[in-house]
Amino acid sequence: MHLDIWLLLGAVLVLSAIVAVRLSHQAGLPTLLAYMGLGLLVGESGPLHINFDNAELAETLGLAALVLILAEGGVTTNWRQVRPSVPAALSVSTIGTLISILVVALAAMWLIDLDWRPAFLLAAVLAPTDAAAVFSVLRRLPLPARLSGLLEAESGFNDAPVVIIVVTLSAHASVPNPAELLAVMVYELIAGGVIGLIIGWLGAQALRRIALPASGLYPIAVLSLSVGSYGAATLLHSSGFLAVYVSALVLGNARLPHRPATRGFAEGIGWLAQIGLFVMLGLLASPGDLPGQIAPALVIGFVLLLIARPVSVFLSTIGFRLSWGEKVFASWAGLRGAVPIVLATIPMVQDVPDADRLFSIVFTIVVVFTLLQGPTLPLVARWCGLKSDEQTRELDVEAAPLEELHADLLEVRIPPDSRLGGVEIFELRLPAGASVTLVVRNGASFVPEPTTRLEAGDTLLVVTTDTVRDTTERRLRAVSRQGRLAGWFGETGV
Repeated sequence: MHLDIWLLLGAVLVLSAIVAVRLSHQAGLPTLLAYMGLGLLVGESGPLHINFDNAELAETLGLAALVLILAEGGVTTNWRQVRPSVPAALSVSTIGTLISILVVALAAMWLIDLDWRPAFLLAAVLAPTDAAAVFSVLRRLPLPARLSGLLEAESGFNDAPVVIIVVTLSAHASVPNPAELLAVMVYELIAGGVIGLIIGWLGAQALRRIALPASGLYPIAVLSLSVGSYGAATLLHSSGFLAVYVSALVLGNARLPHRPATRGFAEGIGWLAQIGLFVMLGLLASPGDLPGQIAPALVIGFVLLLIARPVSVFLSTIGFRLSWGEKVFASWAGLRGAVPIVLATIPMVQDVPDADRLFSIVFTIVVVFTLLQGPTLPLVARWCGLKSDEQTRELDVEAAPLEELHADLLEVRIPPDSRLGGVEIFELRLPAGASVTLVVRNGASFVPEPTTRLEAGDTLLVVTTDTVRDTTERRLRAVSRQGRLAGWFGETGV
């Protein structure tokens, strides 16, 4: 009985979240706001009164969801587009992140009277941009390829160094040795990147050579390799987040079988992870605690948006030839989302002083500043004089299910004794709505002409609408039995 209710509730939440995607897409907002709103709606202050306050479970599920979101981001990222921006993205995600942490931490100690440890934890938690928010908003804007590549790569890279800092500060009450912390970060980032690269490359080589019995197994294999790279890197005390992103980036850009299916599967898993993650975080938040933290959240949020982020971007991109307009837009486009809120659960699990307050501040900042930044990005792009620098748009080729087109793809093999051999395409006299689109002969394929003569052993790919499928099949059977004059012999193909 309880299982039935929970399954129904889960299905309704997912469907509601899908509808919210459409609404937020039209408004130019990241979907996280709608998802967290659903979580708050069904939470302790909502009509269902679901009380969820298990920070440890939230941390575990949140990190798992971030792994899937990063894997989806890597699979769907176009390497050719981001490759020129990778050096700048690495600089922003490391040097820029450290600068941002220092500025925000000093502001938190001075302006809202936090002790050094919670101040630096708050700054570190807020430092990374969110991959899901960046991908969902920026990919719809006509930006220069260099700038969009920079922002996408940064959102994939900057989780790794921040996780190291947050875990270190949460586990130790004493001031960490900066040199030792820097050495650990360098090792974990390099090792995580190498592990992700190796697993991604080996996985791509294997999937190219192994013929799996079903096309649906390839997307599962790609996602399993990406998630496995996280586990392998973590066991070797290196950055699992960087490993999963790098391995997914390699696999997503390799020439693998069924790439459109793999991309579609990864996007579906990414959406499901986002829905579950943001709804859970909405459940975890206590609406009664949020109003009291609005003032400090606004102070720290504006310091982050107007001071820390611009300073970090401008200093970390020196020498990379970004224009002032590109730097201004990159500063404004540092969207925060699930990552800061998930990272804010780590101090809660470790019982760090003021951890609950930090979570409320971070949650409020994400909601308020997503509402401020998301809808204004197109306007800021115009003010900065930015536009796409692509001379022609690259075609976005996808494999659309034929069910969506109300059509079927028929695969017809001509047996040796069939009278289809010697018949020309136009002599098939297929009904309107059906067409022979491809002929496979002796291992080679070609698009036939109306006068192409069929041969025994050929394989035909015939696209037909639902309404004439039966007629098409009957006509092909009739010609196979009696040849091009089947109608004269009364053959109907039944």
